[in-house]
Amino acid sequence: MEGSTAIALVREKEKFEALFEHASLGILVANEKGIIELVNNFLLSQFGYSEKSELVGTQVETLIPQRYNDVHHKHRENYNKHPEPRSMGVGRDLYAVKKDGSEFPVEVSLSNYNTTDGSFIIAFVIDITKRKQTENAVLEQQKQLEASNERIEELNVGLEKKVALRTGQLEEAMHQIEAARDELEKALNKEKELGDLKSRFVSMASHEFRTPLSTILSSASLLAKYTEANEQEKRDKHINRIKASVNNLTGILNEFLSIGKIEDGKIVARFDRFNVYELINTICSEIEHIATPEQQFLFEHTGDEWVELDESLLRNVIYNLLSNAIKFTNARAEIHIISERNAGNFKLTVSDNGIGISQEDQVHLFERFFRASNVTNIQGTGLGLHIVARYVELMGGAIDFKSELEKGTSFTVTFPQNA
Repeated sequence: MEGSTAIALVREKEKFEALFEHASLGILVANEKGIIELVNNFLLSQFGYSEKSELVGTQVETLIPQRYNDVHHKHRENYNKHPEPRSMGVGRDLYAVKKDGSEFPVEVSLSNYNTTDGSFIIAFVIDITKRKQTENAVLEQQKQLEASNERIEELNVGLEKKVALRTGQLEEAMHQIEAARDELEKALNKEKELGDLKSRFVSMASHEFRTPLSTILSSASLLAKYTEANEQEKRDKHINRIKASVNNLTGILNEFLSIGKIEDGKIVARFDRFNVYELINTICSEIEHIATPEQQFLFEHTGDEWVELDESLLRNVIYNLLSNAIKFTNARAEIHIISERNAGNFKLTVSDNGIGISQEDQVHLFERFFRASNVTNIQGTGLGLHIVARYVELMGGAIDFKSELEKGTSFTVTFPQNA
């Protein structure tokens, strides 16, 4: 038993190290005195260092321009007194300094955790140089637009003096100017939309990654303390916490990858004939590990058990709908799955008696990164139902739902089938 536990622990540690080292943002861990304990490879690359030993053991102020060191000391002391997850740089500019002394703009998110070895701070560092360049380009476009407007006004003054002779020319010029203005406004609105989408993604990713990463770090640290044979229960508890956190992170990454593939047109429906009754039973068995022991799946099927759809896409649709039903209902809920195959179509309904969705939120339910106002304290990316809707669309189906606050939600997907 101890050998298998040790192997499992090594594997979980390897997964954490892979996630930590291959994350696409800089991560460092410092103690309450501001001494750097851990850094990942991405942060080394960001700051132009080649070896972790160049940073580990040094003060975090090594990465901050000299002129801000005194202020940063005070901020660090204040944070140690009142530690809590927070973002830095919102509404003001933050800068970091590389090994060669060059500076670059950053955005930093902080989190903290405590172990028997003391308090530690986790910093997630994002290089926002490109964002700043884009913002400057937008400002330059705005200046150009203002200059164009001033020029337009000057032309109008001159043209008004020649109204009798140049009326036709003035009207044509105004049409062209309005067209140019519309194009500029469309470009600016598109740029703003992309910027807002990126900001929502970064904010969501930072929030959703912070909690499981903190759990993994704290549990991994505590595992090393339980060395006695009679402490196996405590070790199992932290190993299960690590596994759950890694599975959560894996689910988030899979959703990000699915969105990217869908947007790039890399996912296409591949239809095949399979037994849908067996598929749903299998999914219900697989998903039981995330449900509470008191939650029950009640499955009913009528009609032919064989359908022609993309089995992989349908599996994802059903798994996501059942996961939502589990998350958004109480610990003793009954979750109903009803499927029907007739001569013209296949219909599947997943119903729960959970917290429901407000009328205001229902109109945005399938948008990317949207989360209803009553689920902010429940983990999620806001991508699941968007992916479900896109998968259903790829298979030529339709999705519908009914929901009422505190009374539950019912999702129905329908796919056309040959007789």
